[in-house]
Amino acid sequence: MNYAEQQDYRGNEAALAWRAEARTPEVEGSAASFEGEKKGIASWFTREAAAAWESCGAFEWVALGYLATSSALIAVFAENLAHPVRLFGIQALVAALILTLCLLEAKVGRQAKWQGETAASRLWRFWRHWYPHLFFLFCFEELGKLVHLVTPAWQDAKLIAFDEWLTGVNPPLWLERFTHPALNEFMKFAYFTYFVFLLILGGILYCRRDWESYWCVMTYSAVGYALGYVISMFFPVQSPWFTFAGMWHGDLAGGPFTALINLIERCGRVHGAAFPSQHVAGAVAALWGAWRHRRWLFWMFLPFVLCMCVSTVYVRNHYVADVFGGMLTGTLGYVVGSWVMKTRGTVAMTAR
Repeated sequence: MNYAEQQDYRGNEAALAWRAEARTPEVEGSAASFEGEKKGIASWFTREAAAAWESCGAFEWVALGYLATSSALIAVFAENLAHPVRLFGIQALVAALILTLCLLEAKVGRQAKWQGETAASRLWRFWRHWYPHLFFLFCFEELGKLVHLVTPAWQDAKLIAFDEWLTGVNPPLWLERFTHPALNEFMKFAYFTYFVFLLILGGILYCRRDWESYWCVMTYSAVGYALGYVISMFFPVQSPWFTFAGMWHGDLAGGPFTALINLIERCGRVHGAAFPSQHVAGAVAALWGAWRHRRWLFWMFLPFVLCMCVSTVYVRNHYVADVFGGMLTGTLGYVVGSWVMKTRGTVAMTAR
């Protein structure tokens, strides 16, 4: 054996020794432990995800379905957005927060059944039932980014033509002749009532612990809003406030409600998403919910809802066509939501 052969032989011996050492029980045990940890984490995540989905009800089905639909549209029409990845990430984060909230409330609720009610269980139950209002607000504000997702051009001219065909005038401009501080204040108040219909109805059902009726009402609203949000992505309308800017003879002067609405709109006005009117859709869905679950409240809501519908045009935020569109989507929300609520498991046991 020459010198080169001796070196190769010694190198092969070293490699064999290293391989033998690598097969020692300690090394094999650590590798098996690592693989076991990976499988354990994956199994834990799968169990938690399944438990989170099981703790969801009909409202979450609609909310997560809307997020999935809008995320799919973001992926398909990404070239029309400035930051599609950021929007997709926000959608995923919101979905994760909803599932996490449902899962945590479910766990706390199960403990409360055995150990009795605690401050923590009441707090989690409160957030589990009232987070839908924050979800609606998030989706509406997000529409400012998604309004040109599918269609790049504003479609206001079509609605202006429809209003003129229906009424013979341009309603937002025509109504300006009736402006007066007292009437302005009343119309701003009527417009403001939109914010309280679902809060009042939901609050009564929540305090009575009528959980099934409560989640029926929330599901009606969720379906109505989701339909309106998707329509707004395909048919963007910016509203008379923007279309007729510079054509008004003056601002709508009034009192405290006028100042309050002006403040809200300065902080959260969305450019677009006017058709269908989400204000009208939400009010009509709540109105139908009152008819179904608290008939006496329906008759109290009805005159305010009608005034609110008129006020949306008077305060220059919507066309007449927007109002009709909101009535339709709000009614569809009630019809489809009622059908969804007949499905088994629409009210998660832990949310009762």
